[in-house]
Amino acid sequence: MNVIYSSEHFWIFAYPAEQGFELLDKETLRTLFLQGPSARHFSDAMEEIPEDMRDEENIDAFLDDYCTGTARPIVFH
Repeated sequence: MNVIYSSEHFWIFAYPAEQGFELLDKETLRTLFLQGPSARHFSDAMEEIPEDMRDEENIDAFLDDYCTGTARPIVFH
């Protein structure tokens, strides 16, 4: 596992052996694991963000939109 992005609101972890990514929303404690075609789609979508828009505010907004409706709450037992 490698941390490839960290901000006040999000982490992105890369899992090279599984060819996947995990998106973790620190504020709402929700997570989304992407693998296979969905991981490739996510990676492509990140690459499509224009260079001049790659600041924390824009990336966090992108991640928030990406997680909406698909991320699951983290449950502590």
